[in-house]
Amino acid sequence: MGAAPLPETCRPPATVWLGAGHALYLGPSLRLDRHSGSVACLAVGLDTPFTVHADAIGARTVRTVLVPPRTPHRIVADGRMLFCYLDSGSPRAAACRDRMLEQTGGFGFDHVEETTLIRRAADSAPAAVLDLACGARTPDIDPRIATATAILCADPAAAISADQLAAAVHLSKSRLLHLFSAQAGTTFRRYRVWARMLAVGRAVADGADLTTAAANAGFASPSHFSDTFHAMFGLTAADLLGAGARIIVDDPGLLLPQEETAR
Repeated sequence: MGAAPLPETCRPPATVWLGAGHALYLGPSLRLDRHSGSVACLAVGLDTPFTVHADAIGARTVRTVLVPPRTPHRIVADGRMLFCYLDSGSPRAAACRDRMLEQTGGFGFDHVEETTLIRRAADSAPAAVLDLACGARTPDIDPRIATATAILCADPAAAISADQLAAAVHLSKSRLLHLFSAQAGTTFRRYRVWARMLAVGRAVADGADLTTAAANAGFASPSHFSDTFHAMFGLTAADLLGAGARIIVDDPGLLLPQEETAR
């Protein structure tokens, strides 16, 4: 018989890793009320099974579930949880869905790497966890898309349009949008939202308050930021930080291929 999970007060603080088009949460159950998010969410019970409640599936007790976006649900859990938030337009979200062994009512159950995720999630780098959840991504990134993401992340508050960005990287608008969706982890419009979220996360990690960080990142108001964060993740940033979570921001830009960085 396995050892009982540690009480939540004895565990390390929760950690959130923010990246472009994805976020990972590792820590105690967030004990969220019934809600729906704008992104897909892979939930993994690291210590014990958990129960997911939704109209389409009733109540299911599982170790892994992929919750589709815009679907009201509630997760009831004890022990540590891993939540992988994946932008619904991203290749990662589609790849993660393909790795679920059962599809019912729009939900995916029983991740093909469930046992490995449970064993390794707490001790692995975020990139390794994403690779387990979604499969390894190709390292070959078009340098024009890498430049485009760098432009957006360098000044996330700027109101740059898709036409302006396409011109800056010498692509047509249609080609930019196609390549962006294929390689950047989400669409151009959604990537800009994620870039602003990353800027807020980085500023807060450096000691800024949420109101100032949100304004500097380009959100129109504190309520705009709060509503956007809640729509993505099912709770407010203030609630997450109030629970003692620490925020780590991944490098938001896409890496240039090696031959490009050597020039």
